[in-house]
Amino acid sequence: MTEWWVHTENYDPADYLGFVYIIKNKKSGRIYIGKKVFWNNTKTRLTKKELAEQTGPGRKSTHKVVTKESNWKFYWGSSKELLEDIKELGTGSFEKKILKLCKNKKEMTFFEMYYQCRYDVLTTNSYNDNILGKFFRKDLE
Repeated sequence: MTEWWVHTENYDPADYLGFVYIIKNKKSGRIYIGKKVFWNNTKTRLTKKELAEQTGPGRKSTHKVVTKESNWKFYWGSSKELLEDIKELGTGSFEKKILKLCKNKKEMTFFEMYYQCRYDVLTTNSYNDNILGKFFRKDLE
């Protein structure tokens, strides 16, 4: 199995901030629903040359924001239980699928919660143990 994501249409990651995904254990049927960004922004210090090139009035910037691609291609979620199963069973026992491509963080958060509720992850046998860090499986038991 490839570690790439399955999606029903062609897309250019440059057109989106990120996506909502589902990872399915082919043997047990357990699922995990999460979100992942295509791009990370990091704040870095300006070099001496970049500092010297600044002209004009006002305070001079000391940092810049650098955008680079995240590890989305090979990402397997943040659930410890899921990652343990992947280590034990191998990546071939799992399917990774993009459910929704998203343009901004708010859209990603909404659709992650939407799909987690739609798939009823807190009351079924899923790897998810909370929704939005507010609703926990243990609180329902």
